Amino acid sequence: MPIQTSFNPNGRNELKHAVSVAEYQVLRSKLLHFMKRDPNAGSNGRYVIRSTYFDNFDNRILTEKKEGYLNRDKYRVRTYGNHDCIINLERKSKRNNLTFKTKCHITHKEYEEMRVGNILWMEEDERDLIRDLFSEMKYRQLKPITVVDYEREAFIYPFGNVRVTFDLKVKSSLQNTDMFHKHLPMVDVLETNLVILEVKYDKYLPDVITHLLQFSDTRQEAYSKYQLSRMYG
Repeated sequence: MPIQTSFNPNGRNELKHAVSVAEYQVLRSKLLHFMKRDPNAGSNGRYVIRSTYFDNFDNRILTEKKEGYLNRDKYRVRTYGNHDCIINLERKSKRNNLTFKTKCHITHKEYEEMRVGNILWMEEDERDLIRDLFSEMKYRQLKPITVVDYEREAFIYPFGNVRVTFDLKVKSSLQNTDMFHKHLPMVDVLETNLVILEVKYDKYLPDVITHLLQFSDTRQEAYSKYQLSRMYG
Protein backbone atom coordinates (compact mmCIF):
# COMPACT_ATOMS: atom_id res chain seq x y z
CA MET A 1 0.00 0.00 0.00
CA PRO A 2 1.40 3.47 -0.87
CA ILE A 3 2.51 5.71 1.96
CA GLN A 4 -0.06 8.47 2.50
CA THR A 5 1.60 11.84 1.85
CA SER A 6 -1.44 14.14 1.53
CA PHE A 7 -0.68 15.64 -1.87
CA ASN A 8 -2.78 18.80 -2.23
CA PRO A 9 -3.17 20.52 -5.64
CA ASN A 10 -3.63 23.84 -3.85
CA GLY A 11 -0.29 23.61 -2.09
CA ARG A 12 0.78 22.89 1.46
CA ASN A 13 2.58 24.83 4.16
CA GLU A 14 5.76 23.16 5.32
CA LEU A 15 7.98 23.89 8.32
CA LYS A 16 11.28 22.18 9.09
CA HIS A 17 13.21 22.06 12.34
CA ALA A 18 16.21 20.22 13.66
CA VAL A 19 15.55 18.96 17.18
CA SER A 20 17.64 16.99 19.63
CA VAL A 21 16.97 13.31 20.21
CA ALA A 22 15.79 14.16 23.73
CA GLU A 23 13.37 16.77 22.36
CA TYR A 24 12.14 14.25 19.79
CA GLN A 25 11.29 11.76 22.54
CA VAL A 26 9.29 14.39 24.44
CA LEU A 27 7.44 15.62 21.35
CA ARG A 28 6.49 12.17 20.07
CA SER A 29 5.12 11.24 23.52
CA LYS A 30 2.86 14.29 23.40
CA LEU A 31 1.73 13.65 19.84
CA LEU A 32 0.79 10.04 20.56
CA HIS A 33 -2.07 11.32 22.76
CA PHE A 34 -3.61 13.54 20.06
CA MET A 35 -2.54 12.32 16.63
CA LYS A 36 -2.74 8.99 14.84
CA ARG A 37 0.27 7.10 13.60
CA ASP A 38 0.70 6.69 9.87
CA PRO A 39 -1.19 3.42 9.16
CA ASN A 40 1.56 2.28 6.78
CA ALA A 41 4.27 2.31 9.45
CA GLY A 42 5.84 -0.86 10.80
CA SER A 43 5.51 -2.28 14.29
CA ASN A 44 8.00 0.28 15.62
CA GLY A 45 5.97 3.15 14.15
CA ARG A 46 8.52 3.86 11.42
CA TYR A 47 9.16 3.10 7.76
CA VAL A 48 12.24 3.44 5.56
CA ILE A 49 12.40 5.89 2.66
CA ARG A 50 14.98 5.83 -0.12
CA SER A 51 15.13 8.73 -2.57
CA THR A 52 17.35 9.46 -5.54
CA TYR A 53 17.67 13.18 -6.22
CA PHE A 54 18.38 14.84 -9.56
CA ASP A 55 20.71 17.77 -10.20
CA ASN A 56 23.00 19.01 -12.96
CA PHE A 57 26.71 19.61 -13.46
CA ASP A 58 26.69 23.02 -11.76
CA ASN A 59 24.43 21.94 -8.88
CA ARG A 60 21.56 24.26 -9.81
CA ILE A 61 19.03 22.50 -7.55
CA LEU A 62 21.40 22.53 -4.59
CA THR A 63 22.26 26.20 -5.13
CA GLU A 64 18.61 27.25 -5.36
CA LYS A 65 17.93 25.44 -2.08
CA LYS A 66 20.89 27.01 -0.30
CA GLU A 67 20.01 30.50 -1.50
CA GLY A 68 16.34 30.12 -0.60
CA TYR A 69 14.73 30.70 -4.00
CA LEU A 70 11.00 31.23 -3.58
CA ASN A 71 10.22 29.41 -6.84
CA ARG A 72 12.09 26.17 -7.46
CA ASP A 73 11.57 22.55 -8.46
CA LYS A 74 13.24 19.36 -7.25
CA TYR A 75 12.90 15.93 -8.88
CA ARG A 76 13.41 12.62 -7.08
CA VAL A 77 12.65 8.92 -7.43
CA ARG A 78 11.33 7.43 -4.19
CA THR A 79 10.80 3.93 -2.80
CA TYR A 80 9.60 2.61 0.54
CA GLY A 81 10.79 -0.23 2.71
CA ASN A 82 13.93 -1.16 0.75
CA HIS A 83 12.09 -2.80 -2.14
CA ASP A 84 10.92 -1.81 -5.60
CA CYS A 85 7.24 -2.78 -5.61
CA ILE A 86 6.33 0.92 -5.36
CA ILE A 87 8.53 3.39 -7.25
CA ASN A 88 7.40 6.99 -7.66
CA LEU A 89 8.86 9.82 -9.66
CA GLU A 90 8.08 13.01 -7.74
CA ARG A 91 8.48 16.71 -8.33
CA LYS A 92 8.47 18.90 -5.26
CA SER A 93 7.89 22.55 -6.11
CA LYS A 94 8.13 25.72 -4.04
CA ARG A 95 5.93 28.65 -5.05
CA ASN A 96 5.91 31.65 -2.74
CA ASN A 97 6.40 29.56 0.41
CA LEU A 98 3.80 26.94 -0.53
CA THR A 99 4.85 23.41 -1.41
CA PHE A 100 3.32 21.51 -4.32
CA LYS A 101 3.94 17.86 -5.18
CA THR A 102 3.32 15.90 -8.34
CA LYS A 103 4.04 12.19 -8.73
CA CYS A 104 3.63 9.23 -11.04
CA HIS A 105 4.56 5.58 -10.86
CA ILE A 106 7.58 4.35 -12.78
CA THR A 107 9.27 0.97 -13.14
CA HIS A 108 12.68 -0.24 -12.07
CA LYS A 109 13.67 -0.47 -15.74
CA GLU A 110 12.54 3.11 -16.44
CA TYR A 111 14.67 4.41 -13.59
CA GLU A 112 17.70 2.52 -14.89
CA GLU A 113 17.15 4.06 -18.33
CA MET A 114 17.11 7.52 -16.74
CA ARG A 115 20.21 6.70 -14.71
CA VAL A 116 22.32 5.79 -17.73
CA GLY A 117 21.01 8.65 -19.87
CA ASN A 118 18.71 6.73 -22.23
CA ILE A 119 15.90 9.29 -22.18
CA LEU A 120 14.51 9.59 -25.71
CA TRP A 121 11.53 7.38 -24.77
CA MET A 122 10.49 9.99 -22.22
CA GLU A 123 9.75 12.69 -24.79
CA GLU A 124 6.49 11.11 -26.00
CA ASP A 125 5.48 9.36 -22.76
CA GLU A 126 1.81 9.68 -21.77
CA ARG A 127 2.74 10.83 -18.26
CA ASP A 128 3.10 14.61 -18.01
CA LEU A 129 5.72 14.41 -15.27
CA ILE A 130 7.92 12.11 -17.35
CA ARG A 131 7.81 14.58 -20.26
CA ASP A 132 8.61 17.47 -17.91
CA LEU A 133 11.61 15.62 -16.52
CA PHE A 134 12.73 14.80 -20.06
CA SER A 135 12.91 18.52 -20.84
CA GLU A 136 14.94 19.15 -17.69
CA MET A 137 17.30 16.28 -18.47
CA LYS A 138 17.75 17.30 -22.11
CA TYR A 139 18.02 21.06 -21.84
CA ARG A 140 19.36 21.55 -18.31
CA GLN A 141 21.34 18.31 -18.02
CA LEU A 142 19.55 17.05 -14.92
CA LYS A 143 20.50 13.51 -13.94
CA PRO A 144 20.33 11.27 -10.86
CA ILE A 145 23.02 12.58 -8.51
CA THR A 146 22.74 10.91 -5.09
CA VAL A 147 20.68 8.45 -3.01
CA VAL A 148 19.38 9.34 0.45
CA ASP A 149 18.04 6.89 3.06
CA TYR A 150 16.28 7.64 6.32
CA GLU A 151 13.76 6.27 8.78
CA ARG A 152 10.53 8.23 9.18
CA GLU A 153 8.00 8.28 12.01
CA ALA A 154 4.80 10.04 10.96
CA PHE A 155 1.68 11.32 12.72
CA ILE A 156 -1.53 12.60 11.13
CA TYR A 157 -4.32 14.90 12.32
CA PRO A 158 -7.49 15.44 10.22
CA PHE A 159 -8.20 19.09 11.01
CA GLY A 160 -5.97 21.22 8.83
CA ASN A 161 -4.79 18.00 7.16
CA VAL A 162 -1.73 18.04 9.40
CA ARG A 163 1.17 15.65 9.01
CA VAL A 164 4.09 15.68 11.45
CA THR A 165 7.15 13.59 10.64
CA PHE A 166 10.41 12.80 12.37
CA ASP A 167 13.30 11.73 10.12
CA LEU A 168 16.16 9.79 11.68
CA LYS A 169 19.36 8.05 10.56
CA VAL A 170 19.81 10.09 7.38
CA LYS A 171 22.40 8.50 5.10
CA SER A 172 23.84 9.33 1.68
CA SER A 173 25.35 7.23 -1.09
CA LEU A 174 27.49 10.24 -2.04
CA GLN A 175 27.46 10.03 -5.87
CA ASN A 176 26.49 6.39 -6.33
CA THR A 177 22.99 6.31 -7.88
CA ASP A 178 22.47 2.53 -8.04
CA MET A 179 19.49 2.86 -5.72
CA PHE A 180 18.26 -0.73 -6.11
CA HIS A 181 21.58 -2.30 -5.14
CA LYS A 182 20.88 -4.34 -2.01
CA HIS A 183 24.21 -3.41 -0.46
CA LEU A 184 24.58 0.16 -1.64
CA PRO A 185 27.32 1.79 0.49
CA MET A 186 25.90 4.63 2.59
CA VAL A 187 27.41 7.12 5.04
CA ASP A 188 25.74 9.01 7.90
CA VAL A 189 25.18 12.70 7.11
CA LEU A 190 23.06 13.82 10.07
CA GLU A 191 24.57 14.47 13.48
CA THR A 192 23.77 11.55 15.78
CA ASN A 193 22.09 13.80 18.35
CA LEU A 194 19.67 15.39 15.86
CA VAL A 195 16.32 14.49 14.32
CA ILE A 196 14.64 16.38 11.45
CA LEU A 197 11.08 17.45 12.27
CA GLU A 198 8.73 18.44 9.45
CA VAL A 199 5.25 19.89 9.91
CA LYS A 200 2.96 19.99 6.86
CA TYR A 201 -0.56 21.38 6.75
CA ASP A 202 -3.08 22.99 4.41
CA LYS A 203 -4.55 26.41 5.22
CA TYR A 204 -4.10 26.44 8.98
CA LEU A 205 -2.27 24.70 11.81
CA PRO A 206 -4.69 23.91 14.67
CA ASP A 207 -3.88 25.52 18.02
CA VAL A 208 -3.64 22.14 19.74
CA ILE A 209 -0.85 21.05 17.38
CA THR A 210 0.92 24.40 17.71
CA HIS A 211 0.83 23.99 21.48
CA LEU A 212 2.10 20.41 21.35
CA LEU A 213 5.00 21.38 19.11
CA GLN A 214 6.41 24.05 21.38
CA PHE A 215 10.12 23.33 21.53
CA SER A 216 12.93 24.85 23.49
CA ASP A 217 15.85 24.28 21.14
CA THR A 218 15.05 24.26 17.42
CA ARG A 219 16.70 25.37 14.21
CA GLN A 220 13.98 26.18 11.69
CA GLU A 221 14.84 25.51 8.04
CA ALA A 222 18.31 24.41 9.14
CA TYR A 223 18.30 21.01 7.48
CA SER A 224 17.42 19.75 4.01
CA LYS A 225 18.02 16.03 3.53
CA TYR A 226 19.19 16.62 -0.03
CA GLN A 227 21.52 19.39 1.09
CA LEU A 228 22.90 17.16 3.83
CA SER A 229 23.52 14.40 1.31
CA ARG A 230 25.75 16.70 -0.76
CA MET A 231 28.05 17.68 2.08
CA TYR A 232 30.83 15.46 0.73
CA GLY A 233 30.38 15.94 -3.00
